Parts: sequence; structure tokens; C-alpha cells
Amino acid sequence: MQNNDILIRLRYALDIRDKDMVEIFKLGGVEVTRDEMRKILTKSKDTYEDEVDVEESEDQIKCNDEMLESFLNGFITFKRGPQPPRQEQSKSESTSEYSKDHINNMLLKKLKVALQLKTEDMLDILDDGGIIVSKGELGAILRKPGHRNYKECGDNFARKFLKGLVARYRG
Repeated sequence: MQNNDILIRLRYALDIRDKDMVEIFKLGGVEVTRDEMRKILTKSKDTYEDEVDVEESEDQIKCNDEMLESFLNGFITFKRGPQPPRQEQSKSESTSEYSKDHINNMLLKKLKVALQLKTEDMLDILDDGGIIVSKGELGAILRKPGHRNYKECGDNFARKFLKGLVARYRG
């Protein structure tokens, strides 16, 4: 799943306005205008599988991993308020911890923090999205990369979680 698609689904699920999206990016350390935001939230041609009529937008801005992580960090600040920086925490640790393969794990962790979800809440959201997961499996997905029980979160799993968010917050 592409980062632009994640942002589109997240925006829909949580009913976030353009103005708030720009503010969330700003809180995450990325300056984005409303016009740039609309270009980021444009679906790409490869998002659609069978639809031939969709034209490729030349104006689309691709959202890279750092931009998505900045958005999620800003979303945490937007929902929970600013937190005083800790001395042992460095900014370079968080970006190097996740590779492209682990972006879905980061998404679930940061949404759990931002929305103040407990494990049971996440299990209910996943159930609403159409996937049944045990506490152990969810715990393995929420672990740090490199941990012996760490499990990579696949695109389908992240997609079902976002679908469950739609059912929870818009349904």
C-alpha cells in the first residue's frame, strides 16, 4: 500500500479536514500548503486495479516514508498535545528504525498512541475491519524491529485496520 493511499484512507476514516491536515503536517515538522495537500491526497493510477478511465495525475505529490512518519508524529501531537522533549531521545533514532517493510508497523503503533487505543480497542477495530487477530499476534506486530518475537505487518493487515477505523469513527 502506498503512503498516499494510507493518508487518504486515514483522512477519510477520522474525518480530518484540509485545514487540520496542513496543521498536522506542520506539527510534524513538514510545511505543506493546502494546494500541496490536495496533490498529496490524489489517488494514483496504480491504486485502481481494473478501472481504465482513471488518468494519471502529473500534479500528484508522492508521500515518502519520512513525510508519512512526520504526519503521524504531528497527528500524535495534534490529538494529545505537545510533549516536553526527553534528553535521551534523538530524532534520528525514529526515522532509521523503520524501513519500507516496517512502515505498516509504524502506522499501527503511532495510531495506537495518537488515538489512545488499548490492545482490546485495537482488536475490536481489526474485528470491525474483517480480520480476527489474537493478542499475541497484535503484540508481535507492535514490537520493535529486531525483537525476537517481532512480526511484520502486511499491507492487507494495515488496510483492514484502516477499514475498521472507518467503521468505528464514521459508522
